[in-house]
Amino acid sequence: MSPAKKNVRRKPNKPAPPRKRLTRAQMILLATGLVLLFPLFFVIKWTTELPNYRELERIKLASNTKVFDRNLQYLGTLPVTLPTGVRIDRNIVQLENISPYLSMAIITSEDRRFFQHYGVDFIGLARGLMKIVLGNRLEGGSTITNQVIKNTLLSELSTGRTLERKYKEWILSVQVERYFSKDEILTDYLNLIYLGSGGYTDLIGVDMAARAYFGKSAKNLSLAESVYITSLIPNARRYFDYPSYRPLMKNILTRMVEDGRITQQEADQAWKQPLRPAGWQVRYDREGNLLDAKLVNREAKNLKPNRNTFASHFMQQLENQLKGLIPSSAFTDPGGLKVFTTMDQQAQQAIEQASRNARVPAGATMGAAIVDPYSGDVRAMVGQKLDVFSREWNNAAQSKRQVGSSIKPLLYATAIENGYQQYHTELDAPVSFKCSGCPGGVYSPKNFSMTSSGRETTLRAALDQSLNLPTVRLADRIGIDTFRNKLQDLGFEVQGNEGLSLSIGTLESNPLKMALVYASFVNGGKLFQPNYVLKVENSQGQVLYDAENHRSGGKQVWKQQTAFVMWDMLRGVVYDRTGGLARSAQIPGRLVGGKTGTTNDVKDLWFVGLTPELSGAVWVGKEEGGAMPENSYSGVIAAPIWRDMMAGALRGKPNKNVPRPLGVAYELHAGYQMAVVKNTTPPEEENTQVETPQSKPEEKTDQTTVTAPKTETPDPATADDGTMLVILDSVSGYLADASTPQQNRVERRIRKEDLDKFVKPEEPAAVVTEEEATPPPSSTPETQPDATVEEVPLGESTETTDPSAVPVDPNEDPTVYPEDSGTQGLPSGQAAPGTDGTPADSSFQ
Repeated sequence: MSPAKKNVRRKPNKPAPPRKRLTRAQMILLATGLVLLFPLFFVIKWTTELPNYRELERIKLASNTKVFDRNLQYLGTLPVTLPTGVRIDRNIVQLENISPYLSMAIITSEDRRFFQHYGVDFIGLARGLMKIVLGNRLEGGSTITNQVIKNTLLSELSTGRTLERKYKEWILSVQVERYFSKDEILTDYLNLIYLGSGGYTDLIGVDMAARAYFGKSAKNLSLAESVYITSLIPNARRYFDYPSYRPLMKNILTRMVEDGRITQQEADQAWKQPLRPAGWQVRYDREGNLLDAKLVNREAKNLKPNRNTFASHFMQQLENQLKGLIPSSAFTDPGGLKVFTTMDQQAQQAIEQASRNARVPAGATMGAAIVDPYSGDVRAMVGQKLDVFSREWNNAAQSKRQVGSSIKPLLYATAIENGYQQYHTELDAPVSFKCSGCPGGVYSPKNFSMTSSGRETTLRAALDQSLNLPTVRLADRIGIDTFRNKLQDLGFEVQGNEGLSLSIGTLESNPLKMALVYASFVNGGKLFQPNYVLKVENSQGQVLYDAENHRSGGKQVWKQQTAFVMWDMLRGVVYDRTGGLARSAQIPGRLVGGKTGTTNDVKDLWFVGLTPELSGAVWVGKEEGGAMPENSYSGVIAAPIWRDMMAGALRGKPNKNVPRPLGVAYELHAGYQMAVVKNTTPPEEENTQVETPQSKPEEKTDQTTVTAPKTETPDPATADDGTMLVILDSVSGYLADASTPQQNRVERRIRKEDLDKFVKPEEPAAVVTEEEATPPPSSTPETQPDATVEEVPLGESTETTDPSAVPVDPNEDPTVYPEDSGTQGLPSGQAAPGTDGTPADSSFQ
């Protein structure tokens, strides 16, 4: 029997204890704590990130760099480039060099309690907080001290109005006010504020603003001018709406009277002063009310304080070179650097005047440069047609334009370097060459006249007349690769696929480069790099850079003999009877050599020329590459520009000479005295050129072998005409000698039989005829060196006892020229006599 189950009584479950709830007061307290802790976190974070306020003492506010020419004459300034890349114009000035009217006006307008607060204006801050409560934008009652902090210690922080920025400004402002005086803070502010645009730079500081708007220093500002500049601080674009903001000036004057800074009489007088900010044409009534105002220059390009528009393109290149010469930290000099440049103001004024006077085709501009052949120092530069184009693009140094026939002297020099003489000949007749990249697979150059003489032509005559056919034949004979390698050695960028057309002008360059390369023909064969800087000093007079410690002596790119022969040939282009329109480049009293250049479709006009003293180049064309009128000739347009700028640059300067080096003598060939190299042995003849248009074309673009030159066959067109060019003393009428002043020397063509009439009776003849001075011409190059000619350093006297040389004047050049001097001082636009306006240049002129 199963035991009976006991009746077990369960205990009831215990109720759960009630949950503890936050009281309303506790919730409010917790929320308040979180609200306080959250910003406290940021306050602690921002405080630890604060820069040291004493850094303000070490921050250097850079001033503009002061620029001088080579003769220590002041030129202007270069702007400061900040680390952010922003370019500014600023001149740091101390408080004593700022008009007290300007300081008082700014304090009244921007921070009336400046001398009462300790960095933070709590009244202004309260006003700003009230606006926040009312739903307006955040405004913090910014003080002058706040603005200094924002533009220096916190310059890298976001420029927007944020709590972080304002908090940091407030804390740092209090610290700065405890460490620096009010005058120091105010001085920094006056040198930091933005006051407008100077075209391509920002105007920073009151001194630059004073110079920009009123053409005077901040120290000399009147009360009215000070108030005007003060009105621009909140928004410098108010400059463009002077009539609308004119009443604001009266408001500032009224507040200054209220603050006791000026009297009512001073305010009234200032209001009646007829202000004329730069760029504005304005009229007032007797009470100072504005009647009419017109902004005549909306781009505000007139606002270039203390940076003269004179030589702007030179300044541009100068600034680029400076960045590579001295460390960037040097530009933070508060007193500004001093840079002494290579510029000759006389040359710069001449090149700018020539640019303004230049007669160029409609829509065309120009670029030009003048350099010292013996150093590479740039004497002058202009990058545009002044007063017509105001672009910053510098055609003199930045452009890349086809050079046309101005490249030919470089080919002829390469030939001379490889054993040719200027009396050697090439055939002026049609010729064709195989060319894989040409239409029909054939390259057939043509002369500009579309005709040819069919005769053998000396290299000198071919260069004189800028004939393409003999030139291309010469390029093929010496090898286009040989020429290409020489161009690369000269620093040109040459495409590897350039064919024979390279010899007549497809190369691209600019006037500065061409002037430097041509300079090698008078300096003994040396190529220099362009230089704009002679010396750099800081504001304490410490020399940071001196060019004399970095002169390289140039790169020897030609033999001295080659250079001298090319100088002689280039003079022939200007003075020979067979010369073309380059005669218009003649400068009375100076020896000139040079070459014109015109490209296909008349897109580019060139003249590159030189004297013993200077080398220069001119380019004329349209920047977009458009064609100019067909009757635009380089000898009529570019050469006169060159003549004018070089004549002005050389005016009053002493004459130099190009000394004849060892191994060069003068010989009579084809009616001309020619400089020849006496120790050249020509290579073996290896001519594979196609000589007639009937012959099958041959591929010549890869030829590198230099073939032998051909000696000249006298050309009837260049026969001696029985006359001679002599240099006379304009006072005595007799032949000039070494004692004749340069200004008294004049050229005159006479008959040879009349020579004795021009010799002083008591003195022997200073000049002899060609027949007496020169041995009979030889049909083959002489191989014996001219042992009687001493090698003379450049720039020194070159007196010689060489019996086979033509007497020289008295340094270097024959005073008797058997060539026609052409026309001197040919006016722009007028063709040389006998040319009928037809250019002597060829398809690439």
